[in-house]
Amino acid sequence: MTSLFDQLGGQEAVDAAVDIFYRKVLMDDRISHFFDTVDMDNQAKKQKAFLTMAFGGPNGYTGKDMREAHKHMNLTEEHYIAVVENLAATLTELGVSEEKIGEVAAIADTVKDDVLNR
Repeated sequence: MTSLFDQLGGQEAVDAAVDIFYRKVLMDDRISHFFDTVDMDNQAKKQKAFLTMAFGGPNGYTGKDMREAHKHMNLTEEHYIAVVENLAATLTELGVSEEKIGEVAAIADTVKDDVLNR
């Protein structure tokens, strides 16, 4: 069975998605302030590695686990929804099918409680 990573288009597709996603996030007043002091080049690099691994591609992710990475951010359901909406809009813009977007959202939901520190 082909991984979601490969079905989405591999590394080139993940890289493009992350770049577009962060442009959307930085324009979203609900969540952009979380990135005011973040090195966005480094953030994008970590996100690309994380999503590559999460979607079944090569595991080059060496960052913190999701709970540790987000524990001091006081994130709410609204913040989580904003991220998922921006990710879905990015994938739609890239021509990803609704079915695959649903698979991506399901993967995001597996770390939701950790990201929201529940």
